[in-house]
Amino acid sequence: MVSKSYAEFRDSRRAEPMATRLGDISPDESIEISLYLKPRSEEPAHIALSGEPRQDMMLRRTAQHANDIALVTEFAHDAGLTVVSVEPGRRLIKLAGSAAKLEAAFRTKLSHYHDGKQRFRGRTGSLHLPVDLLPIVEAVLGLDSRPVTKPRLVFHKDAATLPGYLPNQVGSLYGFPTEASGTGQCIALIELGGGFKASDTQAAFQAMGLATPGVEAVSVDGGINRPSPDDGADGEVALDIQVAGGVAAGATIAVYFAPNTDAGFVDAVTAAAHDGKRRPSVISISWGSPESGWTPQALQTMNSALADAATVKVSVFAAAGDNLAEDGETDGKAHVDFPASSPWAIGCGGTTITTTNQVITAEHVWNDGTSGTGGGISDVFPIPGFQQDAHLPASVNGGRAGRGVPDIAGNAAPSSGYDIVVNGQMTVVGGTSAVAPLWAGLVALINQQAAQPVGFFLPQLYAKPGLLRDIKTGSNIAKGSTVGYRAGKGWDACTGLGAPDGQAIFTALTKK
Repeated sequence: MVSKSYAEFRDSRRAEPMATRLGDISPDESIEISLYLKPRSEEPAHIALSGEPRQDMMLRRTAQHANDIALVTEFAHDAGLTVVSVEPGRRLIKLAGSAAKLEAAFRTKLSHYHDGKQRFRGRTGSLHLPVDLLPIVEAVLGLDSRPVTKPRLVFHKDAATLPGYLPNQVGSLYGFPTEASGTGQCIALIELGGGFKASDTQAAFQAMGLATPGVEAVSVDGGINRPSPDDGADGEVALDIQVAGGVAAGATIAVYFAPNTDAGFVDAVTAAAHDGKRRPSVISISWGSPESGWTPQALQTMNSALADAATVKVSVFAAAGDNLAEDGETDGKAHVDFPASSPWAIGCGGTTITTTNQVITAEHVWNDGTSGTGGGISDVFPIPGFQQDAHLPASVNGGRAGRGVPDIAGNAAPSSGYDIVVNGQMTVVGGTSAVAPLWAGLVALINQQAAQPVGFFLPQLYAKPGLLRDIKTGSNIAKGSTVGYRAGKGWDACTGLGAPDGQAIFTALTKK
């Protein structure tokens, strides 16, 4: 039987929401939460880079976590909670119950808040767990439903007078291979809001002269394909679909819709990584927020989810942010975007391109003064092994050594942006959120021809930086600020290793 002795779950600590408290939550309000078990100590180090089939991971974890699952199930029964589902492969146990029972089970108090835009459920302080569960629980997510991320895109202010590039044109500018189309591959897109219209997708691919790919909406935690022009997220969804499909026209696209909460975000990534039906070989994430805005439990669990993706040979690309080195914060310090800063994600920075006769003649760091590529040194993660020889700079926040962001880059400036169709209108969009699906499409092309999915291939890129075009000019320092980093020879905290030489990368990673 689970011990009745409780202790503080420190990694769950939440700050007071920056919102107006409306009052206590109704005791009988029904809530579903996601409880993630900690990975075993042998994960992910010994198998993450060699790979493991999804089915093998599920079977292994079913045995490894049998006792853990039994403890959590007993705890739920004693607390009057319902076990909704158990997925050992994802290390996920879904629990549900009334607000009153969940408050008692985790020793917390839930309230309703409003941040001026939306109403959400929140809490402050730490959760508490039975001492038997503390060693095995990585996170308890979903009690707090405050929004955790924003889409990383920027609409051009005057798209009518400055046409951009169709997504497949950008792929051609970067020399993406023409001998593959992504046939047989599935690209997963993570979306935390908005939706897409089939008519927009058809119009966009007609404009590119391509057949419309198969696009499937996948519901996670009740998230659905719900176009909603008022919140701007439709542009993000359209951008992701049209860029990924534009450069990998033969791939199918699975769009995982989830609520914009820490539970929804993590659940969407684990759902995609462990999806044995659609079997995506690459995931694109165009949503993020500064590391400082995450609780330790949510950040660690997302990091574990990304390690899982690497283990099952799924490449994950994450936008590095569009608010320059400060990442939208106002404390006068540099911040990097998460999950791009995870050592298991491939962080995507942004550039501005100039072209003549369908050739890139100049490329520099995207910086419009108030918006531009994110990047810097993580305040959380140490330098990963693949970056040990990359000559990372010290953090401008006091000289800390840490994980450098981004790893790679691509066209992201609205001034050289992407022509996409949103709500029946062609518009020009930029942002590092375009770079993640651009690279995801390239990897779908590679995976079609490679002996096996390339998975987490950053070690190969860092070992052969010549596969990318080094971006040496520009900075991500905002106008009127001194906080940030400058581009230069080799890796830098604006564009990483550089922009893609599509054919060179394709050739290097498809060698049998």
